Amino acid sequence: MTDTNLVSRNVSILGRRTSIRLEPEMWSSLNEISRLERCTIHQICSLVFMRKHAGSTLTSAVRVFLMLYYRAATTVEGHKNAGHGQLKAKYEAAEAALNKEQFWEQRRLEA
Repeated sequence: MTDTNLVSRNVSILGRRTSIRLEPEMWSSLNEISRLERCTIHQICSLVFMRKHAGSTLTSAVRVFLMLYYRAATTVEGHKNAGHGQLKAKYEAAEAALNKEQFWEQRRLEA
């Protein structure tokens, strides 16, 4: 399986240009957070870079930042309003409708 769904973009980290490869959903989240926080993606990535662990890649640190940002923004009431708490039921419905043999054969062909 290849990483064809990853999107590479240039960002400026403390004035130095580098590229990061992330899923489109991650880029969308970065755009949303930069809008909400009234800053640029470059500023977010620079902050992440300054705070990341020495052994961590910038890409990995950005993904962790996104998860932590949204985790901090969640509340029990927010989950209810968003319709969360339904994953198990959604999984069970999807599993019941899934032909597992066809699914795994397709995955084998994609590899």
